[in-house]
Amino acid sequence: MSVVILPEAFNPWQLLEDYQQKISELNGKYGATAVFVGTMRDFNEGDNVSQMFLEYYPGMTEKHLEKICTQATADYGLLESLVVHRVGEINPNDPIVLVAVWTAHRKQAFEACREIMEDLKSRAPFWKKEQLNTGKNRWVEKNTKGY
Repeated sequence: MSVVILPEAFNPWQLLEDYQQKISELNGKYGATAVFVGTMRDFNEGDNVSQMFLEYYPGMTEKHLEKICTQATADYGLLESLVVHRVGEINPNDPIVLVAVWTAHRKQAFEACREIMEDLKSRAPFWKKEQLNTGKNRWVEKNTKGY
């Protein structure tokens, strides 16, 4: 299990390839890999968004993400998991989050990946401040579940 918080832009596909190399001892043990990559949209709540600043609580956020992955491992039999989350200044189309899981079977992989992402989105200690195209800034008041 690996949880990474990054203050700079990242290439999710390169990170995934690098991690896959790192866990090569699992070759032949997993039959499914499920991956989710979330990127910043240029709109929210009916407004155009030009930029976002994502804050987190160092230490607490990583522990929460590790707890999510530990629970998913117990619930779905994960062989491995990777969660990478961006913080700081983010622009439209920038990757924000990468969730990848490795399991014996596809059903568990899909379900675990979704479970990790849903908990991350709705309960992990991240705070978003959007800059609208009008120049106005606003905090996103609620996290979303199931979107």
